[in-house]
Amino acid sequence: MNRFVQPVPPPADPYADDTLLRSWLERHLGPAGHAAAKGRLADLAADVTGPLRAAHADAEAHPPTLVRYDPWGARVDRIETSAGWQAQRAAAARHAVVALPYLADARGTWGAAARVVQYALLHLYGPESATFSCPVAMADGAAALLSLPDVDASVRDAWLPRLVSTDPATAITSGQWMTESQGGSDLGRSSTIGRPAADGSWRLTGQKWFCSAADAAMAVALARPEGAGRGSRVLAPFLVPRYAADSPLADGAAADAPAPGVTVHRLKDKLGTRALPTAEIGLHDAYAVPLGDPGVPGLVRAMTLVVVTRVHNAAAAAGGMRRGLAYARAYADVRHVAGGALASSPLHRATLGTLAVDAAGAFALAGHAFALLGRVEVGADPEAAAELRVVAPLAKLATGRLAVSSASEYVESFGGAGYVEDTGVPRLLRDAQVLPIWEGTTNVLALDVLRALTREDAGAPLLSRLAAAVDLARALSPALADTLAITATQLGDTITAVTADPGADAVLAGARGLALRLAYALTAALLVEHAAWGDEQAELAARLWARRWLRHEDIAEDAHHHLDLLC
Repeated sequence: MNRFVQPVPPPADPYADDTLLRSWLERHLGPAGHAAAKGRLADLAADVTGPLRAAHADAEAHPPTLVRYDPWGARVDRIETSAGWQAQRAAAARHAVVALPYLADARGTWGAAARVVQYALLHLYGPESATFSCPVAMADGAAALLSLPDVDASVRDAWLPRLVSTDPATAITSGQWMTESQGGSDLGRSSTIGRPAADGSWRLTGQKWFCSAADAAMAVALARPEGAGRGSRVLAPFLVPRYAADSPLADGAAADAPAPGVTVHRLKDKLGTRALPTAEIGLHDAYAVPLGDPGVPGLVRAMTLVVVTRVHNAAAAAGGMRRGLAYARAYADVRHVAGGALASSPLHRATLGTLAVDAAGAFALAGHAFALLGRVEVGADPEAAAELRVVAPLAKLATGRLAVSSASEYVESFGGAGYVEDTGVPRLLRDAQVLPIWEGTTNVLALDVLRALTREDAGAPLLSRLAAAVDLARALSPALADTLAITATQLGDTITAVTADPGADAVLAGARGLALRLAYALTAALLVEHAAWGDEQAELAARLWARRWLRHEDIAEDAHHHLDLLC
């Protein structure tokens, strides 16, 4: 008897076959700007569907290992990674996934919208990068921090060109050493101490508990300058070389040895992101250079990095949702159940269509954060800066939660095969679960949103965008416009009440719900904006998103009927 073998879904082209991505680029870049980006995007898409998909599988199959001692007993703390991980590293540099918004020719071509092109690159690259998208995010954040005018020029000149290099032989990435076991997101409890040295550098001593990209050439570490006092505001960011080659304290050590004073205690055994080396790292009089004046409270400087990594987190969520949807749809096209293709089942089509609505919303929300970031960096746009202050945490928290719920559905859509590791499908769920955790949990970010609303009037730009979207929606769908208008009024009233008594138990307990409502309303407005530009898919997604997330209606029947337009 012949054994049945299920056909493997063919990989789709993540650029050519993503109509929402292409129309989004057409709108934000203009036809000429999109044309200038097409070659770069098509090249990356070809790599993603070919060698990078294989590199991704290799890196997942061969996670990093820590070699503490050499054969003769010398402590080496060497993190060994797979050929697939190294291939992802080289591709990230070659395709300028970090570098693009810092390159003079990119800014000359696209201006502030260079960040929009970068978002498209991340959308293609991230989902099957074996989570190399994490060191990409931290390298970008470190580059943004190094670009600040109050960073010493000699430090910037020594490190920034390496972070934004497009040559794999010279490009580096960065780690982010902030959290400590006693504090976690409560940075005020950080106990790492920085002491000035005679040569103008500093020495850091402390224990960092969750250090992702532990194989990176440098890290940005938070430390409390000696004598600075308690709390989080006084913490200062420092650049710490990871290897002896970059540490002036190394005396004859091998270039790839750890920098003196840097000890890798162990690698983390994590639920997901298994190809990404994450470590506990000890610092004992480790060489460091300050990023800005450590005598001035430095947490606000460090937030430059955090904002960048938060929007990268949102991009990872949106990209993963879109790629998971593509695989689930491809599988449904070739899988037969009850005498017909799974893709013809109204129930399964409704499930996929609903997931497509969520993916479209996440894409728009993360993409908006990148567009704002570009306007802040290139044009110093104060309105964009005010909106980004609240959009960055909203985009991160909402997309992170959507990514987890969507990944669970994607795994389920493959049936038993989705639960078998060697299909690669379970990784979708394991890796998605980190997205609501990295760079602040949902509750941490919700409180950040609450602070922005009550201390910085961050609700004003959101309510203004909602009001404009109501006007745009009138020509598309009166029902959609009415929903947005009602939502805007309710949110305005809530923000007024919250601002009047921000410390009330009801306000604090309801911070998560408020943040999610704000994010869902903003997403509806962004989809309406794209629909008003002329995108039919965005118009349908806007109507269904508003019904699903603002009116809490069942959209199954419409999701079934319109699946082909939605994805």
